Amino acid sequence: MSRVGQKPVALPSGVTADIKGQAVAVKGKLGTLNINVDSNVEVKLVDGKVVLTPRNESRQTRMIWATSRNLLASMVEGVSNGFKQVLEIEGVGFKAAVQGKDLILNIGFSHEVRFPIPEGIAIKAEKPTLLSITGIDKQRVGQVAAVIRGYKRPEPYKGKGIRYQGEKIQRKEGKKK
Repeated sequence: MSRVGQKPVALPSGVTADIKGQAVAVKGKLGTLNINVDSNVEVKLVDGKVVLTPRNESRQTRMIWATSRNLLASMVEGVSNGFKQVLEIEGVGFKAAVQGKDLILNIGFSHEVRFPIPEGIAIKAEKPTLLSITGIDKQRVGQVAAVIRGYKRPEPYKGKGIRYQGEKIQRKEGKKK
């Protein structure tokens, strides 16, 4: 039995779950998220909690059971609190700014990099070297942060580039004379 899958997903106040067959819609103060749960997992609403149970005992069903439970838990947290990812930009002359629906990055190229901000994601340049990415969908927030970081990954000699806040870059020693 899955220890993760057994735990019911509690719905905090202000969050509602609408279950129609395998389709689950979670609605909260920040928005609405939808998911279609695998047909091998049964979804029920019991005493203000979403309970998932497997329909059979196959290995695949047990794996998707725990995954579905965690996806639902992330949805509930997203519509109630939201998710945030912070990126730091390090390097001489490196900076970022938000202009309308575009993120403008000056990161050492001969041109500026324009990144169109996707729907449902908010990007704020708190400082020219600090980006805050927020949204209700955990996967989309992480994906946008990874794409932005991919434009200029931190290099190991001087540490220049875009990194997650708190990320440690393993530094290498340069040439010796």
